[in-house]
Amino acid sequence: MTDKPWLQHYAEGVPAQIDLDQYRSVVDIMEQSCEQFHDRPAFENFGTAITFGELDRLSRNFAAALQDAGLAPGDRIAMMMPNILQYPVAMFGAMRAGLVVVNTNPLYTRRELRHQLVDSGARAIVVVDNFAHVVESVMDEAPLEFVFTTAIGDLLRFPKGALLNFILKHVRKAVPAYRLPTAERFTRALERGEKLPLAPVSIGFEDIAFLQYTGGTTGVAKGAMLTHRNMVANMLQAKAWLGHLEVGNEVIITALPLYHIFALTANCLVFMALGAENVLITNPRDMPGFVKELGKTRFTAITGVNTLFNALLNTEGFDQLDFSGLRMVLGGGMAVQRAVAERWKEVTGVTLVEAYGLTETSPAACINPMTLEDYNGCIGLPISSTEAGIRGESGQWLPAGETGELCLRGPQVMKGYWQRPEETAKVLDDEGWLRTGDMAMMTDEGFFKIVDRKKDMILVSGFNVYPNEVEDVLAAHPKILEVGAIGEPDEHSGEVVKVVIVKKDDSLTEDEVNAYAKENLTGYKRPKVIEFRDELPKSNVGKILRRELRNDSTA
Repeated sequence: MTDKPWLQHYAEGVPAQIDLDQYRSVVDIMEQSCEQFHDRPAFENFGTAITFGELDRLSRNFAAALQDAGLAPGDRIAMMMPNILQYPVAMFGAMRAGLVVVNTNPLYTRRELRHQLVDSGARAIVVVDNFAHVVESVMDEAPLEFVFTTAIGDLLRFPKGALLNFILKHVRKAVPAYRLPTAERFTRALERGEKLPLAPVSIGFEDIAFLQYTGGTTGVAKGAMLTHRNMVANMLQAKAWLGHLEVGNEVIITALPLYHIFALTANCLVFMALGAENVLITNPRDMPGFVKELGKTRFTAITGVNTLFNALLNTEGFDQLDFSGLRMVLGGGMAVQRAVAERWKEVTGVTLVEAYGLTETSPAACINPMTLEDYNGCIGLPISSTEAGIRGESGQWLPAGETGELCLRGPQVMKGYWQRPEETAKVLDDEGWLRTGDMAMMTDEGFFKIVDRKKDMILVSGFNVYPNEVEDVLAAHPKILEVGAIGEPDEHSGEVVKVVIVKKDDSLTEDEVNAYAKENLTGYKRPKVIEFRDELPKSNVGKILRRELRNDSTA
């Protein structure tokens, strides 16, 4: 791949290549930011902010406590928390001690948690009390030696933190009983670490920073080995792309969980390097509460997935918020739908810019220019130092306009899957090209457009039907809130299109859906099966899980 038509469409000031020598590691980013922006707020949650200076002190104390406990560089430590102040403190503390962070979804079932802890070999875990009973249930099977527990309000100002903890435990009964007799309270570890020395740790570019587990949509969840080089590179790539933002003057809304790679890099690392304040939303599913939080701050940036933006647009009071400071809205994780993007622009006056990435690319790979004025249906241009191309069935490179598998190469591409060389070999070739599993095409200008996941493609009488297209069309119907499209077996055509719809208006009928589909989709793309539901199954970041829809259909 030598031709890079996308470079001519870069915004002014965005370099073709990034300079990786600016930082030595993720820890270097954090330590430089804490020194440069010492007195500025770094993270805020439930009205309590900690400054970069406080983050420096608290994470240093936790690192010292970890070293004192006997944890050594390269050991794995799991983080099982929603967006609360303890997350960045624990995560940076662990890294300063040279540990590998294993991000863990706090909503994991016992089976999912056991798999991740055993697979990663995690020696330690930091867990919020609300989910500690799940940790207790796997203690006999997991390699855990150290458990640190914390309550959601532990780092909040008094009396707010104590009151919140009391309400969650005794009023809402949101903290199931658990027994972990050898566990240490996170706050106690911070106190202990304050009195202990912190031994310097040498961290190399090729050392693993995160074991970031993929969602398991293609089988057993695998840990992507993301090195310090991967993470530093992606932070620099994204920061270069967002050159219009002001250092030390941004406030980003972080509703996607920091344990997810999108928010981890785009919100936490990029905006820390900018000296920005991250406003952590602990429970974005409480949409009225979320909108109320948004009303308390003059935010300048927000990231999210299509379902989050759609939910905000359909929550009372959102359209009354002050958007005068908003300068960056980034959508990723799943396809942004035209209907949502257009309504977002209408309500906020700011373009919803679509980006594309994978856990395996740390995650950003393609982003639309931040100067984009309107939704264009593309995932954007390959970012600095990134190559992208479309490969056909036999591995040949395809020209612009043809559909094949999107392949990526760049310094943000993972080292491989943890202890799974065979799985790594399936997606990563000897030249460093990553097979994404996404069907895409490139325009003559170098913009890339996702057609769909290979495995999600529906085959109707030999014709390829891409669920994204069906969903995008139907989502524009004024009475449809959300829609998922899947293939259903059919004896005549092999498969037919089935759609599962959540109504925005209860009066919506199958006949209306059929009439709308007939008007907007060619025959074989139209749904032959229509099902109405109260909600769609979603991942922890709000991505519609077509796999579960398919399982429900065959059950």
